[in-house]
Amino acid sequence: MTEDKIKNLLREADQMAPSPMPTCTHLTDAVRRRAGRKRLINIAAPITAAVMLLLALGIWQLTSRPAETTQEQKRIASLEARLHQLQVRTDATLNLIHQILDHERRQRRLKELEARLASIPRPLEEIRKEADRTAFILVYQADRMYRELNQKDSALRIYKRVIELFPQTRSAEVAKQRLSELQNNFINTKRGKDLEGDLL
Repeated sequence: MTEDKIKNLLREADQMAPSPMPTCTHLTDAVRRRAGRKRLINIAAPITAAVMLLLALGIWQLTSRPAETTQEQKRIASLEARLHQLQVRTDATLNLIHQILDHERRQRRLKELEARLASIPRPLEEIRKEADRTAFILVYQADRMYRELNQKDSALRIYKRVIELFPQTRSAEVAKQRLSELQNNFINTKRGKDLEGDLL
């Protein structure tokens, strides 16, 4: 008979459990629901603890009497069974609430990432612009090294690096022109030295 009561109570608990809420589309509704769930958790935990404490006190008072009747023992057993059922239902409810909150958190994060991706008009175009900008800066630095600081070897390495890393950019074409200029200057300088040697 007690087993039938337990089964009936479990069925009632299953029927009373709310179905999962659909994912919200409005932020204000989501915030209200989340605040409501937090309030529910904050209210449910102390109430459950208070009920359990009262039941435990009741059981203790009943068990502390020296001469217990069979009726009191049945009542104690009934209270213990109800306390256990209440604990199981509370744990299940809290677990369900945590699952819903976790699901909502993941959905929010997914929407944030989708919004960030949507805010980039054309990702490949942005990457191409960044590559052009980087190549331009490298060529500019190499030009300064060559013309202002007279660091021809460093400039030569940077020009080659730009051609290697950013071959499809306008700056790569400029780097090729600069390399050609450096080679021509080197050849002209060498010829000039050779002519001076011949004249001497």
